[in-house]
Amino acid sequence: MPNDAPSKPKPRKKRAPRTFGPEKAHALYAALAKDRPEPRTELNFTSPYTLVVAVALSAQATDVGVNKATAKLFSVADTPEKMLALGEEGVAGYIRTIGLWRNKAKNVIALSQMLLDEFGGVVPETRDELERLPGVGRKTANVVLNEAFGVPTIAVDTHVFRVANRTGLAPGKTPEQVEAGLERATPVEYKQGAHHWLILHGRYVCKAQTPECWHCAIADLCRHKPKTPDPATVSRLGPRR
Repeated sequence: MPNDAPSKPKPRKKRAPRTFGPEKAHALYAALAKDRPEPRTELNFTSPYTLVVAVALSAQATDVGVNKATAKLFSVADTPEKMLALGEEGVAGYIRTIGLWRNKAKNVIALSQMLLDEFGGVVPETRDELERLPGVGRKTANVVLNEAFGVPTIAVDTHVFRVANRTGLAPGKTPEQVEAGLERATPVEYKQGAHHWLILHGRYVCKAQTPECWHCAIADLCRHKPKTPDPATVSRLGPRR
């Protein structure tokens, strides 16, 4: 007898999130580059070592807060040897204003010891070696490679993650997915400065709660809707009825 039972519809394959095409991605970075011609980290540092420490301290903390703490810390300990001489409690005394300071002080001492024991006191220049250092994850390693050694890496922090998803440049559910998407979408000539442009744009324009679309350099390219209106204009016109 023929089987009259209706066949189950085949499940649709989930489409991967679309990224910008090459021309649109180029236009986006060109606009960001025009807006901020010389982007760089806002963390203060004087060497690859102080950069590693500063970025490790910046997790769940603001760059402004980290800079206030490291200004005094680095004045007395800007090498692994000097940091070890301070000891964990000594380091903690300088960074108590930073979130998670106890664990961070422990990591700073541990990474300083490892640098001396395994790398001759010199910060390594590969991601795998950097990620072996206590308190150093992929994001920190990418920042150090980019800023200290000129490697065109893209570090994904909360700002980059937000901007990449909100604009549609490189949608992803995890930092790893967003990083991979940005690696594909970012034109070669913009890779060195890419994460700096995205971080600064997210920090000062494309803010988490209320993106300031009215003065955004890439508003015409961004897929985020609805765009936030200029508060001055809204105030002048009054509330909608």
